[in-house]
Amino acid sequence: MSQGRESNGFAGHPRGLATLFLTEMWERFTFYGMRSLLVLFMTAAVIDGGLGLDDKAATSIYGLYIGCVYLFSWPGGWIADRLLGAQRAVIAGALLMAAGNFMLALQSVTFFYLGLIVIVLGVGLLKPNVSVMVGQLYSGQSSARRDAGFLLFYIGINLGAVLAPLVIGTIGEKLSWRAGFAVAGLCMLGGLLQFVAQRRHLPPALPTATTPAERRRGLQILFGAGAALTALIALMFAGIIPAAPVTLARYTGLAMVLMAAGFFGYVFLFGRLSGDEAKRVAVILILFCSVAIFILGYELAGSTFNLFARDYTDRSFLGSWFADGEHPASWYQALGPFYIVVFAPLFGAMWVRLARRNLEPSLPAKFGIGLIQVGLGFVVMAWASWLVVQGGAGTRVAPTWLLLTYMLHTFGELCVSPIGLSAITALSPKRYTGQMMGTWFAGVALGNLLSGIVAGYFGEDTLATAPTRFLMICAMDVVAGCVLLLLARSITRMIGDAR
Repeated sequence: MSQGRESNGFAGHPRGLATLFLTEMWERFTFYGMRSLLVLFMTAAVIDGGLGLDDKAATSIYGLYIGCVYLFSWPGGWIADRLLGAQRAVIAGALLMAAGNFMLALQSVTFFYLGLIVIVLGVGLLKPNVSVMVGQLYSGQSSARRDAGFLLFYIGINLGAVLAPLVIGTIGEKLSWRAGFAVAGLCMLGGLLQFVAQRRHLPPALPTATTPAERRRGLQILFGAGAALTALIALMFAGIIPAAPVTLARYTGLAMVLMAAGFFGYVFLFGRLSGDEAKRVAVILILFCSVAIFILGYELAGSTFNLFARDYTDRSFLGSWFADGEHPASWYQALGPFYIVVFAPLFGAMWVRLARRNLEPSLPAKFGIGLIQVGLGFVVMAWASWLVVQGGAGTRVAPTWLLLTYMLHTFGELCVSPIGLSAITALSPKRYTGQMMGTWFAGVALGNLLSGIVAGYFGEDTLATAPTRFLMICAMDVVAGCVLLLLARSITRMIGDAR
């Protein structure tokens, strides 16, 4: 068998899956650890070691950061495709992620923002290329088998995400914000060492720019883009370009939409696609829009839900363990990934069994079901926020509201995220695999950015309108899900026999 595809791994899956499983587990531990602290740190008072920002500014910065993390997966895929290869891109990304977290741990506002930028670049290099290598392990195998492999991979992602808020969140909230960021950086270095030691089990994934001229053109593009980005950052830090978080988030969102339109337009017009390839790229465009809508609601977990846990949720459970009598608000960030670890194997087995009976829902049907599930979660949040409004100042509700919301959102994610990752690897023209995986993360980026903007309207001063706003998000997700269900057959015909 070819390198990286030995079938002596877990449950008959390729041995390389374990390597990528552990790499992504530690990457997500690092990412979700600092993510669980980010909004809480930015809104904490300066005297308590935070930045002292208001909710709207903090959530806009959060949305910008998370959005750019996924947006930079797009050029990260291109860099791997053209210049570095997937394995070298993962190594470079891990080093940048570790360095960025160490910068957050420094007592400097400037280094805090620079650290966020460095982490953005690191995740952009690492995340899409790990996913691409998972897909390459299953080349020539059935879609059900590949979906099962991606679900196992997804468990690795969420094991890291479960542990991170419990460990890093506790250190950050109860000991020191800076110590939490530093621990996240150290864990990323551990994940990198594991990847380097086990990379022999992976496909080579060499870059496509093999001639000196191709490499030279690629490097020119890379250095030109890097110089432009550096100049833009320098102008913002110098105050020459206004950098108000809310305004910057809105313009960045517009730029993301224009970039996506430009990329898809270029591929359709000049990508020399066959008829079948054009239909499948059109499906990828539909997935791009669908995942953006899904993530807009789903990623309120790290901002609005995190603040709701801090300000309006009874956290007395295990409170005797802590001096202030409350467990950390960041612990609730572990709920979503915990549910995924519990339910992902059940969903994977369900898809395989349904496929054997020719009853498995189609790709667009799964997306539609996922959007409806996340919409139902906002009905729960609307009810919980209504109870807070009716109770008046100081009212706190039981944790069960967040427990149920995260469960519904998790069921939605299990119908969208791992299925979408698997679908992109199957639908992409081979010469655009890394870049098409980048478009998936660009859709996630747009959803995250919009989520951060929307989260700014759920601050303490607008609590009275929170139930209505939650129901508006519910309506958007449910309508989008129903549209996908209605168009499922047409979209499935566009997919054809892609596996």
